[in-house]
Amino acid sequence: MSQPIRAWFSQALQNQWYRLAPWHILLIPLSWLFWLLSGLRRLFYKAGLFKSYQLPVPLIVVGNISVGGTGKTPFVIWLAQKLQQAGYRPGIVTRGYGGSATGVMPVHDDSNPSLVGDEPVLLARQSKCPVWMGRDRVTAAQGLLKMYPECNVVISDDGLQHYRLKRDIEIAVVDSSRGFGNGWLLPAGPLREKTSRLTKVDAIVCNGDTTATKAYPMKLQAVLFNNLLDPDKTAMARDFAGQRLYAVAGIGNPQRFFQQLEGMGLQFERQAFPDHHAFTAADLQIDNADAILMTEKDAVKCSAFAKPNWWYLPVSAVIDEALLERILNKLRN
Repeated sequence: MSQPIRAWFSQALQNQWYRLAPWHILLIPLSWLFWLLSGLRRLFYKAGLFKSYQLPVPLIVVGNISVGGTGKTPFVIWLAQKLQQAGYRPGIVTRGYGGSATGVMPVHDDSNPSLVGDEPVLLARQSKCPVWMGRDRVTAAQGLLKMYPECNVVISDDGLQHYRLKRDIEIAVVDSSRGFGNGWLLPAGPLREKTSRLTKVDAIVCNGDTTATKAYPMKLQAVLFNNLLDPDKTAMARDFAGQRLYAVAGIGNPQRFFQQLEGMGLQFERQAFPDHHAFTAADLQIDNADAILMTEKDAVKCSAFAKPNWWYLPVSAVIDEALLERILNKLRN
């Protein structure tokens, strides 16, 4: 399947999750089946029919109940950094979506993103703590603790539905702009679990503005662009005034990135790619662009063939410190 067709199909699939049309009646029975099977799976783990594993240190699970980007990665980075500042020595386990590796392995800031995935490399670079990836997150967590016995808390990235690992704290991240779509479970809608699942987590983090009284709002803050060839070289949005700009995004919610650029006063052509897209130099052969702008997650995969006019926009999460206190209190108790 060609890249334009894949991008179109990915976007079309997500669009249908945020509305209801007559043809959804064909998918709704499959959503009922998905709900039944996922409910039985949770029940079997709860009853002990499926084995789950308890780590020797506390496990904080960060996840969501919907498909697509909600802002988990910047939140996990924020949490890891805050725990380190509080005196903890956290480690991170992650699935490694988009990577070709089939086993479990450590991830370093110079690891190959095509092997381990883009998000694990970004987590290793920004969190400054040990990261292990793998489909088998039990083995990944055990490997992390064996290699880094000083770790006294583990963060599981995107592990809310990974019930093989017993968790001490659950945090769900929600995208305020997209919410829960049409409210249906897969495949008729974007939900992995019913919204009632959120009543059972320890905290809800809402990426963007929220009126929910029980949710902690999170803002993604961005100020400077960094050059892919020379990350120490920075630029402000005003430095791109009058230039022909092209923005690309291969993330779960590319529109959020484009809206962020618009909020900075930039005008640009745009191209959305599927989440975890394996970029090649051919994808960014845009001869009439004075500058190409992308997310930091995409920059991880493009730095090997970057050009001088390619820039990425790092973001950092800003969250109420009350959430950190709630997490620390639960860890202490």
